[in-house]
Amino acid sequence: MDYRKVQLFLAAARLGNLTEAAASLEISQPALSKSIKSLEKTLGVRLLERGRFGVSVTPFGQALMQHGQVIEAEMRNAIGEIQAMRGAQRGHVLMGCGPTEATRLLPLALQALAQKNPDIQVTVLYGLNEALMPWVKQGEVDFALSSVPVRATDSDLTHEALLSETATVVARAGHPLTQHKVVTPDMLTQYPWVLPRQRELERLAFDDYFVAHGLEPPSAQVETTSTVLMKSMVMQSDALTFIPTELIYWEVRAGQLQPLQATGNQWARQVGITRRRKGSMSPASQLLLAAVKSVAKSF
Repeated sequence: MDYRKVQLFLAAARLGNLTEAAASLEISQPALSKSIKSLEKTLGVRLLERGRFGVSVTPFGQALMQHGQVIEAEMRNAIGEIQAMRGAQRGHVLMGCGPTEATRLLPLALQALAQKNPDIQVTVLYGLNEALMPWVKQGEVDFALSSVPVRATDSDLTHEALLSETATVVARAGHPLTQHKVVTPDMLTQYPWVLPRQRELERLAFDDYFVAHGLEPPSAQVETTSTVLMKSMVMQSDALTFIPTELIYWEVRAGQLQPLQATGNQWARQVGITRRRKGSMSPASQLLLAAVKSVAKSF
């Protein structure tokens, strides 16, 4: 297969619109369509279904996307390595990051990287692990900075823990529960909750906490993947949430949110790096990883 044609297909598949994909690639839409049709003819299958409102990826296209994105990532790394061998202190890093790590750890690492390597460009895709892990596996990002499991569950991925982090029950400043030095599980059940979705680690730990105390876990008034929404709702009401302590670092300093000391809460998680087991790392990615690890040691 012609690698350039695969690149063009990937752009169209990601955007779901041939006109937008052509514009992003700075080619004409007829040229893009011709290239994709040629690729489909080579493979003998239809990769995209053309519709009134854009294009959708067929199962054959999904298979090509999965492998094509990994090849694309390896090509990025190869170009970066060649640039480094030529002595060029530049490159482009495409990484994923979780909400907690985007609060302080990554910003500090990016500052440290920029001071020593100002010509390295970094693109950060933000999300929870349910999105980040597939992005790493499929080559959409070079690596992810987020929570990592104690035991690997996907043989295609490798995890490196950098630090341990705790979670806490969070209330607004001035909330009735902030008058108590310690709050019990019974006291917590009397308020509405804004929580992560059921499959997230924090939500599982939240449910386990109440079950361990012989109580039915409170139902979520609002479930969301947005930590911004969680914190905003808690700041503006008597609702509570359960999130990593690091995630409220700036709001606590500003006097907007307050962690509560809940009896028996021993939840902790590992924060670290997730990479493709068989993938390579560009010199630029290695420099950013070194900056992340250096900053993590100070936490």
